[in-house]
Amino acid sequence: MRIADESPDRGTDGGPTGLQAFAVLLRRMNGEFNRITHEFAHAQGLHPTDVQALVAILDADRDEGGGVMTPGRLREQLDLTSGAVTACLDRLERAGHIRRVRDGSDRRVVHLHYAAAAKHVARDFFKPLAAGTEAARRQFNEEELLVVLRFLRAMNEELGQLRRAEPRP
Repeated sequence: MRIADESPDRGTDGGPTGLQAFAVLLRRMNGEFNRITHEFAHAQGLHPTDVQALVAILDADRDEGGGVMTPGRLREQLDLTSGAVTACLDRLERAGHIRRVRDGSDRRVVHLHYAAAAKHVARDFFKPLAAGTEAARRQFNEEELLVVLRFLRAMNEELGQLRRAEPRP
């Protein structure tokens, strides 16, 4: 009896849909994203970790986990120390990229918000990436894009499980 994942084109090596082909393409895409992120960080006088924090803050409202980013949640998400998160947030606030807002019902809780003016700066910088993404998307029909989205969600879930399973030093 053959298991579906044992077919030649779904194997762990070789073939157009093999693990090696996926690994190479994912590494290349990740490398390009990292390059663009570093360019944005440099242009804004930020550290690449600061850009990761900005992305986490921007995406927080889309999370099923609450929609509000706090320094503690950011620390967990980026796997940083409290001191490193504080330094990062200080840099981002000084540069005008974020606002810290105390919770109205519990003043000890701080919510992090991406500043509106900074969103425009990022949108302008990443406009070519958005255009490239849209050009790539146009090469696929709706059904194909749904499969791509399903793969990306599954990949993110697997990566999240790896993160949760890793022992902490």
